[in-house]
Amino acid sequence: MKCIRLTNISDNYFKLAWELYQKAFPSEEQRLLDAQALVMKKSNYHFEIIIEEKEFVGFLLWWDFETYKYIDHFAIAMQRRNLGLGKLILEKFIDTTDKPILLEVELPSSTINQRRIKFYEKIGFKLNQHYYEIPPLIEEQSSLQLLLMSYPEIVSKKDVEEFIKICHPIMFKN
Repeated sequence: MKCIRLTNISDNYFKLAWELYQKAFPSEEQRLLDAQALVMKKSNYHFEIIIEEKEFVGFLLWWDFETYKYIDHFAIAMQRRNLGLGKLILEKFIDTTDKPILLEVELPSSTINQRRIKFYEKIGFKLNQHYYEIPPLIEEQSSLQLLLMSYPEIVSKKDVEEFIKICHPIMFKN
């Protein structure tokens, strides 16, 4: 299994990744295609597709900041789920860094959201209870309340505030 970093939306694998992205995430958590194309040009943004024997397995979209690695979106193709690949991919990602890792999850208001949180907890991520929201990715939308998970430890409220102050303007400005 290997990761390939894409830097533009014209790559052959991008269409498969984009279709999965649109199916795997609620619309309020998705960028528009033009906005995604702009973000992919940023040097600290990684749009990585996962390939196994030339077959598209999924993607891991993440940011590399000075103090954190931040997983923006992560999804495995429907036909490849429940085979342990998600766990394997995240464990490899964790092994590549000494930086703490952050990711967002939806509030545990549904069974699927609760399962997702448990999936990340089994890998070692910690659920933070600090209030956290992201600005709208599309102008007509409202900001979205989420929860942050962190690896290897819980992050302080002060650390979350600093992350928002420094990283949000980069992540959410197209």
